[in-house]
Amino acid sequence: MKIQDFCDMNKFESIMDNWAKSTGLATVAVGADGAYISDCYNFTDFCIKLTRGSQEGCRRCEQCDREGEGVYPCHAGLYDFGIPITLNDGTVLGSVIGGQVLPEEPDEDTFRATARTLGIDENAYIEALHKVPIRSRAEIQASANLLGDVINMFVRSSYQEYQNSTILTNLRDGISKVAGEIESANESTAKIAAFSKRQNILALNASIEAARAGDSGKGFAVVAEEVRKLAEGMSTTSTEINSKLSQITVTINSLNQ
Repeated sequence: MKIQDFCDMNKFESIMDNWAKSTGLATVAVGADGAYISDCYNFTDFCIKLTRGSQEGCRRCEQCDREGEGVYPCHAGLYDFGIPITLNDGTVLGSVIGGQVLPEEPDEDTFRATARTLGIDENAYIEALHKVPIRSRAEIQASANLLGDVINMFVRSSYQEYQNSTILTNLRDGISKVAGEIESANESTAKIAAFSKRQNILALNASIEAARAGDSGKGFAVVAEEVRKLAEGMSTTSTEINSKLSQITVTINSLNQ
């Protein structure tokens, strides 16, 4: 099950976009497979163009994305967050990740050392660093929790709506199927009634012929009488079944509507 299967992704994106605009933090949503399922919001050049632009930097960033939970310092010295997206039963569908902010004024020497380790131009790295927003850890934590709560509420309510819709669809399909089967049963009952009438006529004719045969036809008359009783019983049973089916048909049709 993927989030895209049941969520209105336009509304999903709107939540992400509004949160990013109001907090100034970067964020993106990923599925259970780690692939992006939303646009990237407020991504910094420091992270995307420079840190991830180097082979080693990208490897370390991807490791942080996989292993990071809650609010945590990334390998490059910024603070990121990872909040799981789950259903009420605990099924993990993905996560919202982001951050890309500084918890305090940066120490340039530390970041220059990181740039050298990753093979990135130091001056370009420091220039991009000074464009990174600064937020306290408490602010980052509160913002991340808010986004996680809102996204999870939206996803869970969307999934419940999807489940309810599926149940109703299955119920309607089931009712329609039962209605068709009842119609078929009504047709079969009508055939039984018609067969019963023919048996009754045959039994009557047999009784007449037995009477004409006199004593030699007495045994046949007994058989004819039993056939007549059977025909009457079939007719009564058919009428009762038809009455019950009619009542069920009324109920099913009202549900189908």
